[in-house]
Amino acid sequence: MGRLFGTDGVRGVANKELTASLAFDIGRAAAFVLGKGTGRPLFVVGRDTRVSGDMLENALTAGILSVGGNVMKLGVIPTPAVAYLVRHYDADAGVVISASHNSFEYNGIKLFNGDGFKLDDSIEEEIEDIILAREFVHPEFVGDKLGKCVEAEEDALSIYTKFLLSTIDISLDGVKVVIDTANGASYKTARMVYEALGAEVHTIANDPDGININDNCGSTHPENLLKEVVKQGADIGMAYDGDADRLVIADEKGRLLDGDRVMCICGKMLKDEGTLYGDLVTATVMSNIGFHRYLEDNGMKAEVTKVGDRYVLESMLKTGSVLGGEQSGHMIFLNYTTTGDGVLSSLQFVKAWKASGKKVSELRDGVTIYPQALVNARVTPAGKASALKDQEVQNKIAEVEEKLGDTGRVLIRPSGTEPLMRVMIEGEDEAEIASFANEIAQLILSKYGDHK
Repeated sequence: MGRLFGTDGVRGVANKELTASLAFDIGRAAAFVLGKGTGRPLFVVGRDTRVSGDMLENALTAGILSVGGNVMKLGVIPTPAVAYLVRHYDADAGVVISASHNSFEYNGIKLFNGDGFKLDDSIEEEIEDIILAREFVHPEFVGDKLGKCVEAEEDALSIYTKFLLSTIDISLDGVKVVIDTANGASYKTARMVYEALGAEVHTIANDPDGININDNCGSTHPENLLKEVVKQGADIGMAYDGDADRLVIADEKGRLLDGDRVMCICGKMLKDEGTLYGDLVTATVMSNIGFHRYLEDNGMKAEVTKVGDRYVLESMLKTGSVLGGEQSGHMIFLNYTTTGDGVLSSLQFVKAWKASGKKVSELRDGVTIYPQALVNARVTPAGKASALKDQEVQNKIAEVEEKLGDTGRVLIRPSGTEPLMRVMIEGEDEAEIASFANEIAQLILSKYGDHK
């Protein structure tokens, strides 16, 4: 068995790669490692709407209980809610059972520490080593040494919703909002929050059945949201992903604002308020040239890191940055929370929008974004490790870079969660960069493609 933890926890096809047995082992090892200081650690556990969530939640819970840990089940709830509630309940750890934006057959297990941050690599490695060694040595946990499931003293979703509402102090009376929850974990939360603010709320993709999560909806498939905003004559639209840690916005004309645009607009609001520490916004290598130019034109600067909210957060903690995120819509507002939070991010955008006195379309047009072409090449595990080292691939990249000159760039990277090489090209001519991206992707596929 290879290593288990990737950039966003353990992830795989449920009951094939991520089995009930593995979930039990993760729960048992995590409780054993995290319970060293307390003897009886408390875990808060949440999940998204996938059909496999029940199976994995119960298996994971059994593993935790088997070595003396206690479990508070939060049910279906956004990932960032678990990060918040682990602190609220003074728990030792939080666990989220979700595969985020992936399709329903996938699931994952992600761990937070008692402060609501993702576990340090060293602790994940310790947990992983115990599982992979298959030699779990521990004292006898029998009788009253076994853990138990404990009840929360108040509805967890209500506590989280109150927290979200505490981050914004405006009325949305007369504002019409369209919300796409991706049939995912925010299907109750988002409506509750925006109705509490007085908005007229219209939802789409808000009826989860266990298999329709992220299915042509949500932040990774916003096409229906864009159409619905225009159809309803709404002022704004917002889409989250399956576990509600991502956000994209639609303006009233049915045009998209991705994470780059949202961060630019929110960053300017924070700068104007005097709360943007160091006038710094943390971004990744995927952020658009236009993002960087907007920051520069408005007296801000970017700190650039690798793709992945884990790396964004690490950089933020080092630099003191209070706003960071990704083009995909993962955004961290560190003054409020410890992880990406789609609903909270949308509230901060709404705050910036209302403070500006402009339409969402006017805010969007204030940030010029250069065209990007992104093509995914499905590769073998060996290909994922070797493609970028291949001389022919390197030569092709150099050829494209020479043609683009100073008007664009090439970025090729392996996915952190899927067997993919992501080919991204940025430039002024959409047709040209799309052609370049396809050429490079086809070369990678011809040499390293997974043709199963």
